[in-house]
Amino acid sequence: MAEPLEKRLEKAMAELEAVQEAVARTERELREASFAVVSSDRAVRVTVGSQGELAGIEFLEKKYRDMSAQELAASVLEAAKDARLKMNRHVMRAMAPFTEPSADVPELKGFEVDWEKIFGPEVLREDDDRPDQGRAVPVWRDALGEDGED
Repeated sequence: MAEPLEKRLEKAMAELEAVQEAVARTERELREASFAVVSSDRAVRVTVGSQGELAGIEFLEKKYRDMSAQELAASVLEAAKDARLKMNRHVMRAMAPFTEPSADVPELKGFEVDWEKIFGPEVLREDDDRPDQGRAVPVWRDALGEDGED
């Protein structure tokens, strides 16, 4: 026997509320996020904020003194690019669960996001240096009843 419409609406509303709360928590977490990356020559550390904006530059171990202006600029640009990429991937991973259809309410289909169009093609390439490995499960997963375990 099919589930009554009233019961299905109740489940859908409950899930929608849980998703809305989880999205709000994720947005708050993302607004506070930042990533710092050290250039490959270990001359600079660049920090970017939640929207990829440059939030800090540190010159490490006085290496900049022996570098040409072009070398130093290249180090800063490399680290900034890598930090932005890490932030973009972090946003993508944090928001991905909200794009998927609901297992409990088939009418909630999720939505499709063209991450490549938003962040560029490099965001979809494999990333061996995942900045959030070892972190606790995000709070919003608990709200959705998803703890990452099967």
